[in-house]
Amino acid sequence: MGGEKLPAMDGGNFNHHNTVAPKEEKVFPLFNNTGKTAIVSGAGAGIGLAVAQALAESGANVAIWYHGNKQALDRAEDIEKEYGVKCRAYQVDVRSQKHVKEVIDEIVKEFNGRLDIFVANAGIPWSQGSFLDGEVEHYKNVMSTDMDSVYYCAYAAGLHWRRQKMEGTDLNGKKLENFRLGSFIATASMSGHIVNIPQLQAAYNSAKAAVIQFVKSIAIDMVQFARANTVSPGYMGTEISDYVPIATKKIWRDKIPMGRVGEAHELKGAFLYLASDISSYTTGSDIIVDGGYSIV
Repeated sequence: MGGEKLPAMDGGNFNHHNTVAPKEEKVFPLFNNTGKTAIVSGAGAGIGLAVAQALAESGANVAIWYHGNKQALDRAEDIEKEYGVKCRAYQVDVRSQKHVKEVIDEIVKEFNGRLDIFVANAGIPWSQGSFLDGEVEHYKNVMSTDMDSVYYCAYAAGLHWRRQKMEGTDLNGKKLENFRLGSFIATASMSGHIVNIPQLQAAYNSAKAAVIQFVKSIAIDMVQFARANTVSPGYMGTEISDYVPIATKKIWRDKIPMGRVGEAHELKGAFLYLASDISSYTTGSDIIVDGGYSIV
């Protein structure tokens, strides 16, 4: 959709000047997201919450999505008070394209009629060992949550970014200030690059590899009105791995050059870089943040 309205290519060649560089050259203003609207899925805790905090600290108004963790409601209040931005929590089933689009449209209306940043972070682990022993329904849930939801979020967000770029206005018809391109960021994983051991998680690895390739592909689709990138964390000290035995986690540490798992706040820099105008020439990229695991 939209190729006929915003053609980025002429036959097999890209048109020139599909984007322009920001005039600002100083670092801090390029990291400044004041007045922008950001949405972060899977933000009730862990990585998503850390990213939401980083975006709020940079000045963005933030909508945080959660599925079952209702502590997100309190976290939204905390963010609003601490950083002086607007922050609201929304319960969303990211496996439903209809629900995803409805909520994104609702948030854009409520948050100054605009959308600037979307972080597709929602995800669940594979926890049933060998794929030969796992349940098909578990497989479907992992793939739907970890991969399909990224498609749904990119689609709904992309419609807004395309309109904003074409019309230059918010939903209320006012001229958009401080909007160059939308920024779509998906949380992938080092598991999209390597095969983890000793735990077996073929479905999860496949979903994350698909996320990386999908986001690279839509970076071309949306090049004139949005950038699209991924962040691939390694083993992190978050609740997603609570089900893993301590003995297995020790094996993980033995295989990480830095000798420890990462903390959620150590990912803030990668996400904030990709969300902000400082990364204006970065699209279709994947940033691996894994303590060196993937290089050995």
